[in-house]
Amino acid sequence: MTVDDTYIVESSMDDLWNVWFTELHMGHSGLTVKVKRLIESTESKYQRIDVLDTEDFGKMLVLYGSIMVAENDLDSYNEMIAHVPLFTHPKPEKVLIIGGGDGGALTNVMKHPEVKRATMCELDRKVVEVCKRHFPQLCKGYADKRARLIFRDGKEFIEKGKDKYDIIILDLSDPIGPAAELFQKKFHRKVFKRLNDNGIMVAQSESPYYNPATVKQMYNNLRQIFPIVKMYTSHVPIYPSCYWSYAFCSKKYHPIDDFDAARYKRLRLKNNYYNAEVHLGSFLLPEYVKKLISSK
Repeated sequence: MTVDDTYIVESSMDDLWNVWFTELHMGHSGLTVKVKRLIESTESKYQRIDVLDTEDFGKMLVLYGSIMVAENDLDSYNEMIAHVPLFTHPKPEKVLIIGGGDGGALTNVMKHPEVKRATMCELDRKVVEVCKRHFPQLCKGYADKRARLIFRDGKEFIEKGKDKYDIIILDLSDPIGPAAELFQKKFHRKVFKRLNDNGIMVAQSESPYYNPATVKQMYNNLRQIFPIVKMYTSHVPIYPSCYWSYAFCSKKYHPIDDFDAARYKRLRLKNNYYNAEVHLGSFLLPEYVKKLISSK
């Protein structure tokens, strides 16, 4: 049984199997799931890594108390962060993923035959090892010959590298701990320089409901860097508010005007969440979100 600033696992004295895990989203709310057993718990150089077996979501990956992926909620986040930029860019040959240790984004990127090389730069080798053991369906992309996996600090990789990319995906954990600096304007400016002249960057941008200050500042910063900045969203049951956002940032291409519907139809991808209608509809935002990220 553990108690810290991020999460709580509780059990009833009357029933030793009545174990619950809570990820705290705000001071007095969070997501609580019933746990059948703790499958694995370990610590890397950077964080604690837990794999829980839960009643409703199956196996669940938890990093320093934050839920990352779950067997019964694997699709929407990974499909949306990958396919939206890939079906917008007309020739997505070189893709870079910063983070993404669970492999889900890479696996979806590899569904596109136009991609000649996909590089994934992940800080924590142990996260990849744990996910290969417990979430093999997410890790299929690692076996693709076009994929290259690098274990290195993403900030350092962007700052010191010279290669340029058509698409850069920032598949990061929450802006705390090792990932905090990768949400800052200084880092996004350097990502901009590593994109080709028609490049696209996509970054997960948290929950507009639970993290309004972070979201507002992030979009204000991005508009000072990229000529095209749009938010799109998806339904992710395991994430705070179940409503998650992504920042689409482009030097040239518009995510709706330049969406390649013909290529989408031709590829016939077997997705569980993403489709052509969702691609277009995901850019329609509730009024409170529009006001939150308004440049006024």
